[in-house]
Amino acid sequence: MNVLRFEDLVAQGKVAGQRVFIRADLNVPLDDAGRITEDTRIRASIPCIEMALKAGAAVMVTSHLGRPTEGEFKPEDSLAPVAHRLGELMGRDVPLVANWVEGVEVKPGQFVLLENCRVNKGEKKNSEELAKKMAALCDIFVHDAFGTAHRAEASTYGIAQFAKTACAGPLLAAEIDAISKALANPKRPLAAIVAGSKVSTKLTILQSLARNVDQLIVGGGIANTFMLAAGLPIGKSLAEPGLVGDAKAVIDAMKARGAAVPIPVDVVTAKTFAADAAPTVKAADQVAADDLILDIGPQTAAQLAAQLKAAGTIVWNGPVGVFEFDAFAHGTETIARAIAASDAFSIAGGGDTLAAISKYGIEKDVGYISTGGGAFLEVLEGKTLPAFEILQKRAQA
Repeated sequence: MNVLRFEDLVAQGKVAGQRVFIRADLNVPLDDAGRITEDTRIRASIPCIEMALKAGAAVMVTSHLGRPTEGEFKPEDSLAPVAHRLGELMGRDVPLVANWVEGVEVKPGQFVLLENCRVNKGEKKNSEELAKKMAALCDIFVHDAFGTAHRAEASTYGIAQFAKTACAGPLLAAEIDAISKALANPKRPLAAIVAGSKVSTKLTILQSLARNVDQLIVGGGIANTFMLAAGLPIGKSLAEPGLVGDAKAVIDAMKARGAAVPIPVDVVTAKTFAADAAPTVKAADQVAADDLILDIGPQTAAQLAAQLKAAGTIVWNGPVGVFEFDAFAHGTETIARAIAASDAFSIAGGGDTLAAISKYGIEKDVGYISTGGGAFLEVLEGKTLPAFEILQKRAQA
């Protein structure tokens, strides 16, 4: 994808003495006491900040945090815990600046964190007036927040439109590269795992992938709807009978291309949805009327694992069973370990998927772990994200 990259500007010596405004994704989870419970996004944002500082820039960084009301700053919306954590990780004092839209004092070699950008009036609706004020603060705008790349907001899109120079930071550039490698120029066979509770939320993704992938592995509640479409009983399992026609259409579209949607041959059932429910492995055509399907069976898991080990590229979004309950986690664990053992280039995204990767400790064995949930899904859907679109436009101008 043809966009200007921040590392290229650094390499060309065009950053020294410049005012650099980085839009990062520092939207981390906090507990009730306002303490950070997981800091992956903060750690992931530091390389871009350090790159700018080492190059001799005056550095401003902002992010959203939570869902504040625009125009009303409340203490719980403050990036103060993030400033503190950044300071600890970088070994320096990180000043936090409020009311920064009208102007910021920052000198080359200095780094300031600008308070929660979503508190600014007009942020979400991409106000031109706000975007122009932000753009006036800097010489170079760096978009490094893939988690917000699917939203056209003032601090992600508008500023990129009006800043003197707009470019992609290393995190955003890595996402662009990984997604292009997985979807635009994949090594075949290309296998996609799309799992989740509802077909309705992922239908457009399934339809889009059905045109491109060699194997479309469905899991969770989505698989139950596909089992119904294949004429199999699912008892009282979570499914969407109204979307059976859509599921059949996806199966037929894949078949017409000589590709496949593997339907489970065995499943793990229980009578209740609970961590201590007794698991029973059953053939897929033997599910009773009062059964709940909570995982794929060992035979299905083994077949899918063999396919994944032989794949050239794997896209993974969603666990294939209720992996939070250990009795129903074997399918997801088998899939995770097969992806880890495969020579394929793998890209994974989505909150539950990241939780599964973490649970099985396979972070180092996945080719690329995407930091954005909604943005990752929209790319799978075949959409061009606003952040990529504006940076491409600026690169061509």
